[in-house]
Amino acid sequence: MGKNILIIGASGAIGSAITEQLILDGHQLILHYHQNRDAIDTILENAKAESILGFIKADLSKMANISDFLEKIAYPVDAIIFASGIAYYGLFQETPDEVMEEMFSIHIGAPLLITKALLGDMLLRKNGKIIFISSIWGEVGASNEVLYSTVKGAQNSFVKALAKEVGPSGILVNAVSPGFIDTKMNPLSADEKEALLEEIPLNRPGLPKDVANTVSFLLSDKSNYIHGEIIRVTGGWH
Repeated sequence: MGKNILIIGASGAIGSAITEQLILDGHQLILHYHQNRDAIDTILENAKAESILGFIKADLSKMANISDFLEKIAYPVDAIIFASGIAYYGLFQETPDEVMEEMFSIHIGAPLLITKALLGDMLLRKNGKIIFISSIWGEVGASNEVLYSTVKGAQNSFVKALAKEVGPSGILVNAVSPGFIDTKMNPLSADEKEALLEEIPLNRPGLPKDVANTVSFLLSDKSNYIHGEIIRVTGGWH
């Protein structure tokens, strides 16, 4: 019997790949999305009915929407995957305030509140897994992506701290830190991508499937002594 897994951001490229893999692994999923209903419909068309417990549309860029989102979760949750995210490319001093608020809510505020709301039941059962899809920029930082680097760094710190707090109760907390993954979130030009690939030892961009495979492993019993880690999926690029 698989786990009941809540996937935040199931409609993005990485979120969809994770969803597809976890369906194959035999889990039952609750899918969150904001705007990309087409991706959710594609998942529903290809999945067995018993694999999808439900789907919830919610704009998590606004903190006021989070309590309403939580009320729509109708099943116990064994694991949470935070795959939702938006990028912002530009000089930090020119970043609009509304973009900062949106980034903070999506990457920090919403995940922390959702975790807080669902953690109690995990603690009672002394079992649960929480996984963040972070970014290598959260570890090393990136010029022109200062805000994105900052919120991803905050996610990494949250993972490490929460792991120490809830580990004794049997809750495993980890993050997957992708490098250059070939999705539409990347703002690089063709020439910039070519130059970047020369720096990656495997000489190719990562694929959403590469991230999904790592998440699949972390949800399996084979990873039960991996805790509080930021696992890089970068093709050797640092």
